[in-house]
Amino acid sequence: MTATIRPEKILRELDELWVSLGKQENGETSTGVLRACAMTLLVATEGTHDEADVGETLASLMRDHPSRAIVLRLLDGAAPDLKARVLAQCWMPFGSRQQICCEQIEIGMTEPSLADVPPVLWSLTAPDLPVAMWCRSRRLLALPRFAPLVGLASKIIIDSAGVADLGDQLGLINTIRIQGPRVGDLAWTRLTRWRESIAQIFDNPVYLARLSALDHVRVGWEGEHVPMSALYLSAWINHCLGRNVPASFHREGSCERARVQSVALTGDNLNVSITVGQDRAMELHAGVRDAHSVFPSLTDYQLLREELSILGRDAIYESVLALVPQSAQSLETPL
Repeated sequence: MTATIRPEKILRELDELWVSLGKQENGETSTGVLRACAMTLLVATEGTHDEADVGETLASLMRDHPSRAIVLRLLDGAAPDLKARVLAQCWMPFGSRQQICCEQIEIGMTEPSLADVPPVLWSLTAPDLPVAMWCRSRRLLALPRFAPLVGLASKIIIDSAGVADLGDQLGLINTIRIQGPRVGDLAWTRLTRWRESIAQIFDNPVYLARLSALDHVRVGWEGEHVPMSALYLSAWINHCLGRNVPASFHREGSCERARVQSVALTGDNLNVSITVGQDRAMELHAGVRDAHSVFPSLTDYQLLREELSILGRDAIYESVLALVPQSAQSLETPL
């Protein structure tokens, strides 16, 4: 017999939670709690190893994107099992005596119970507000029983970092888009500082005038395989130029997770490069101009904060995504 949970019971527990939060120690009703919600944020993950990380990330995110967070956790087990609990993420802004709280629902399910989850979620998403999903498990996205959950969200946020089979990953992204949701990729989001640094170079009219001479892009990477971010970066340059510039991809070293290590733009009277070491120190060279900075490693919270700020169409990312296969033609093994 399939284990089930009743949405009305969860909603009743949420109401009881807010009543308890609104009471002071002496039992009298207090006006010291503000209920905040701008969207429903679904978090799809598996196992229990990341509970602390997910909890810390959501606690930080709620301050920038107050949400009803619903954590969907796939558990081990061959028998149907579905369970839920409610809690709140609360904080007190500096200088304020009023707490701000967001709701969090955690649903644990085994694979045989996945089909029972969509009807529950339909009742639990915050009414008339957007729904976004942060999917931490690539395996979940590939499960047929998970497809109805994908359709609940207007945006699915994935992370292509660490994926070795880039052709398969592009296929997965296109499958999600066919199902309806927009896609965000944290591997793309990590390139924001790279793109900003390159754009700032060509804010200089001298270098802007030389841009038409750009005839080669060299992307250096570290790790065990070419990262998706390397293809994104090459495709973004083509998007900005409005033409296809030949690219080459070179392994520069090893690191725990594959990443872009350098980019060089060369052509007639043009030689621009950016290199980021493993200590995150950045060196920029543009002719006689040198600059040094730091690209600090970004947390999931910082990346998601940026992605959740774009719940509508991201026209630049969509254009870049369409150009990735063209950039990949320079790989030793094209997609």
